[in-house]
Amino acid sequence: MKKLLMFLCGIVVLLVLYLLFWPVPIDPAAWTPPEAPALEGEYAVNDALAAVERLESGMGSPIEGIAIDSEGYIYGGLKDGRILRFSPEGENPEVFSEIESWPLGIDFDADDNLIVCGGHLGLLSIDREGAVTVLTTEADGLPFKNVDGMDIAPDGTIYFSDVSYKYSDADYMDDLMEHRPNGRLLSYDPETGETSVVLADLYFPNGVAVSRDNDFLLLAEMGAYRLLKVELRGPNRGEGSVLIDNLPGFPDGVGSGENGVFWVTIVSPRDALADSVLFPHPFLRKIVQRLPEALMPAASDYAFLLGIDGEGNILHNLQDPAGGYSQITNVLEYEGMLYLGSLSEDAVGRMPVPELSE
Repeated sequence: MKKLLMFLCGIVVLLVLYLLFWPVPIDPAAWTPPEAPALEGEYAVNDALAAVERLESGMGSPIEGIAIDSEGYIYGGLKDGRILRFSPEGENPEVFSEIESWPLGIDFDADDNLIVCGGHLGLLSIDREGAVTVLTTEADGLPFKNVDGMDIAPDGTIYFSDVSYKYSDADYMDDLMEHRPNGRLLSYDPETGETSVVLADLYFPNGVAVSRDNDFLLLAEMGAYRLLKVELRGPNRGEGSVLIDNLPGFPDGVGSGENGVFWVTIVSPRDALADSVLFPHPFLRKIVQRLPEALMPAASDYAFLLGIDGEGNILHNLQDPAGGYSQITNVLEYEGMLYLGSLSEDAVGRMPVPELSE
């Protein structure tokens, strides 16, 4: 019995030493987020997203990026790198193309090429035959590590986010836990092949949506719980400002809809323990990053989607606490329907665009 106790004590000592001193790749910064807004009023709990229909892939891999081509076919990027094509009715999924990364943000350009955010692969273009071309992999001499969200402006310019110049797509949690401004918003000119930095020093920039008149774009800054508005014309071109601060969850995808509505996915509500304990104390985050993946903080299955206007007013508040279709990361409005991608669901979500409440 004594030997057993000594053995267990030794294991505990080794575990403590491991948690305290084993090197970790992150250099976390202290941050005390503001208190999260309550889920009431404009964020009141409801079950509107329980109406989401599932377009099953049968592939057993989560589908994040969503796009629809000029013929109405639906495309979804699987975590394993395959890109599926569904019929316009959401049936008969087949593999259209494949890359060696998770296709995150995707959209079709005017020539029906599928533009793909390929994580560490950079910004890609896939033609109608499924052939892949790399468009850009760096800006100002700094290689991309996690190209994530994108949108194509009416003038053809591709605006996209690189979550981090430090951590790759496989290590995205390291970037979130470090909470340093490692991200950038970029633009790619398909006519010249030039890649430019629009904004730098961003905290986990993610979804991008350009206004229909090409005046501005919205950017989800997931690591700071906020949405930015970036001017694309006029004397303030290239300047960013906070449109909505202190969101009730992690903003992920942003999509431009009809009638001036922008759709913003909240991949997961905020965690009170992370806000009050982990983020203010860098040393604790170092300990957490040494834990096995199964014990790491993770997104919840709460489904959450907002519709806003260009001034940041909340027009739609769609939720489903039961998470029938959860961890929503991408949203696309098309012919009166919303199409959804997810961090965890192996199906494309679909539901009618809700009417504006009086």
